[in-house]
Amino acid sequence: MEVEIKLRLPDAAAHRRLSSFLAPRLLRTDAPARPLAAQRDVRLYGTDDRDPSRAVLTLKRRPRIDAGVSRVEEVVEPLDPALALTCVDNPARLDAVDSPIVRLVSDEYGVGGDKAPFVCLGGFRNTRGVYELEEGEGQGLVLELDETHFDFGTNYELECETAEPDQAKEVLERLLTMAGVPYEYSRSNKFACFMAGKLLP
Repeated sequence: MEVEIKLRLPDAAAHRRLSSFLAPRLLRTDAPARPLAAQRDVRLYGTDDRDPSRAVLTLKRRPRIDAGVSRVEEVVEPLDPALALTCVDNPARLDAVDSPIVRLVSDEYGVGGDKAPFVCLGGFRNTRGVYELEEGEGQGLVLELDETHFDFGTNYELECETAEPDQAKEVLERLLTMAGVPYEYSRSNKFACFMAGKLLP
């Protein structure tokens, strides 16, 4: 079970302000080489669309979000980048991948084979700044500041995976207040926005 704090930022200006405030704590920036295909997705990472440095297969199920705390079942496994490219170009090829995720999706959702081949629903592009808080700020918390581009708009969100959601939420709220960044609790995830075809709160 993945448990995250998810706080929505209203616009690009709030994202820039928070990014500047957090800059001394930056660990890395993650930008997938290709758009993420929703929910059961192949994620490619690197600077070149045709030559990703790494790839993973991800399944997220049964999401619940309440007061900015997201709980979702998540399974992630590494995938050979060359095989991942093949599957992105032809999703039906996922059928041939020896993977617990592929077997789970086939068993639970009846996807796979000639009757219901894997297909691409589309995708979105997410750029993520990853930051670690310093002593006195909530030491050890790793923050993820996302800028997600959909065909219909851009979403800005601060996330923090944690086993202690109430404490982490207090730390993030205090941090955003100190930075002068407005926010609200996220009530939907990226996949829900993608499927709705619009930005959701």
